[in-house]
Amino acid sequence: MFGISFEHILIVGVVLLIFGPRRLPELGMTMGKAVKNFKDSISGIEEANFKRVNEPEKSEKTANAPETNTQA
Repeated sequence: MFGISFEHILIVGVVLLIFGPRRLPELGMTMGKAVKNFKDSISGIEEANFKRVNEPEKSEKTANAPETNTQA
């Protein structure tokens, strides 16, 4: 399931060459924070959409109501 192939070793080797062993922990923390912030922002958007759907808006109901003409 989690087999290591030549491609995986090659990718790790290229990453080590580009960033170096000293910057890998910093890169990992930065990537982890970025993923966490992305997930938090997505869940915030979903919560906002959920609230918007469930909350009735009074202004839309009055704006879409047909106008009655009382003058004869």
